[in-house]
Amino acid sequence: MKTSKRSLTVAVAAAGLAALLTYAHAGQPLKVDFSDETVGAEPKSFVSVVGVWRIENDGNNKVLVVDGRQWKEGQTAAGIADKARTLYGDRYAEFLDRVQAYAYFPYVVAKDVSDFRDGEISVRFEGISGRIDQGAGILFNLMPNGDYLTVRANPLENNLVLWKFEKGKRSSVKWIRNTPTPTRQWHDLKVRIAGPKVAAYLDGKLYLEHTLTEPVSGRIGLWSKADSHMYFDDFTVTPAD
Repeated sequence: MKTSKRSLTVAVAAAGLAALLTYAHAGQPLKVDFSDETVGAEPKSFVSVVGVWRIENDGNNKVLVVDGRQWKEGQTAAGIADKARTLYGDRYAEFLDRVQAYAYFPYVVAKDVSDFRDGEISVRFEGISGRIDQGAGILFNLMPNGDYLTVRANPLENNLVLWKFEKGKRSSVKWIRNTPTPTRQWHDLKVRIAGPKVAAYLDGKLYLEHTLTEPVSGRIGLWSKADSHMYFDDFTVTPAD
């Protein structure tokens, strides 16, 4: 049995799950409030994949900003090949193919969670500007081939949508309309995952429920769209008991 346990430990480390096991121990949440980040730089706690993401001051508080005012269609983040290697090692080329197909949609990936399955992911966001979109989403189920899911709110449209990104194509899974989300105000977005079940909350109210065909797994992060200029803060991951 000792050899078996030792082999399991080595396998887990090789899979890059050490950070996940740390935050998941005893059901402890992982919270990123950006207070230790450097203003004007890309976040250290996330990997920027598509779009322009950086740390800025919001009064006396540091926030993560996606700046769609600099958005150009097909714009991946600087140094994307090296970042892809950081996330997926030898499979980075396959991941890059999907990234380029989805370059209309800025997103960042949390460094310290390599395989989220059950629990809650939440974030605070504020829409600053954007004529095409003001999208604020929680990205999850990110696979090494670049496929993923996201639940996003939009102050311009006042709706909540579960999107699927698969094989270079985006499709809506479920739309919820009439979700008041005034711009220039802070809001809370939360996704609760239990196997294949997804529930989404906006400002504490449950709006969306859906059962996927397969259980959720993979990496997680934050998502936006096109010319959205959005602030994000208090990204929190709470594993299920």
